[in-house]
Amino acid sequence: MITSELPIDPGLPRYSIGELNRAIGALLDRGFAPRFLLDATVQKPQLKKGHLWMTLVDGEASIQAVVWASQLQKLQHRPEDGDGVVIVGKLNFWNSRASLCIQVLDIRPSLSRVLREFEAVRTRLTPEGLFDRERKRPLPVEPMRVALLTSVPSSALADMLRTAAERWPAATLVVVPVPVQGPVEARLCRAVERVGEEAANLGLEALVLARGGGSREDLAVFDGEALARALAACPIPVVTGLGHEDDLTIADLVADYRAATPTAAIVALMPDRVERQWQIHQKLKVQRQMLRHRLSLDHQRLQQRREILAQLHPQRQLGRMASELQQRRHLLEALSPQKVLARGFAFVQTSEGKVLHRVDQVQVGDSIVVMLADGRLGATVRERQSRMEGSESPNH
Repeated sequence: MITSELPIDPGLPRYSIGELNRAIGALLDRGFAPRFLLDATVQKPQLKKGHLWMTLVDGEASIQAVVWASQLQKLQHRPEDGDGVVIVGKLNFWNSRASLCIQVLDIRPSLSRVLREFEAVRTRLTPEGLFDRERKRPLPVEPMRVALLTSVPSSALADMLRTAAERWPAATLVVVPVPVQGPVEARLCRAVERVGEEAANLGLEALVLARGGGSREDLAVFDGEALARALAACPIPVVTGLGHEDDLTIADLVADYRAATPTAAIVALMPDRVERQWQIHQKLKVQRQMLRHRLSLDHQRLQQRREILAQLHPQRQLGRMASELQQRRHLLEALSPQKVLARGFAFVQTSEGKVLHRVDQVQVGDSIVVMLADGRLGATVRERQSRMEGSESPNH
């Protein structure tokens, strides 16, 4: 009988199976953070006794993962086969059988999946004209009642309320609490539809859909086709303020105005009261100037009419007529024959009263009357002589 023995190095550590597994578990605990992020693709997700088991793959590498039933109810996203995801997890190592898997604490769609779904919805809705610029409605100039759809409480809501109070305190903000993350598209649609139904009764002039911060994956709920149609059908203008400036969702494309942030949505919708006060002051200033100018013109016209009325006053008319009459009297007096006679002239009439202008109008022997300044003389023509003729004898 031949026996052989392996040489044993006395310096090597020696374990039992249980000890080895526990050492491996301790090593893993020391080598990994309590929680970590893991990019992966989900394969073959299936429920077993209320727990969700799946295989996470990345190229040719794979590892098992589990979402315990207690945690599964808290997840906002439940993946399907082939979905790209970002896992928040930790290592689970069972010492009894040296089995390793990922315990999933949270799971979210990966950015690539979110963007693919975004493009798919945009491709379906673009032919319907939901994103056309022509259908965009103008925002109210001075809104007095606006609906805010956002989570309550939230920093986004606080910022919007503060900004609205600073810019346009005359407006009333009707806050409609809605969830803004996870599989809540149906609830968002109902909230938008309810606001549309009550808009006329409540006097609502615009709707603001807002969510502050978060990753692009968190904004995936605003890429839904149903929400897009609900926003397009809303009877009042819609303003979106979702995430950050670089984030673009389907809801942003449908909205009548897309703001970069929730605060920017309020700035776009609410006028600045300081600027509006300045504008009103300028308008009042211009109106006062126009009013003063108009009053000045009216005063000038009134003064002119007063002068015309004064000229047409009966007393002044009588005075002017009396003055004219006096002037005419003086003129008549100046032209009066009596004045001429007073200067030594005389005029001669026939006995019948006909005024004589030429010597050939009488004959020698005719009776004539000579009118002087102080009376008249009766005379008989004894001689007649024309300037162009010689004297005539009395016989003629």
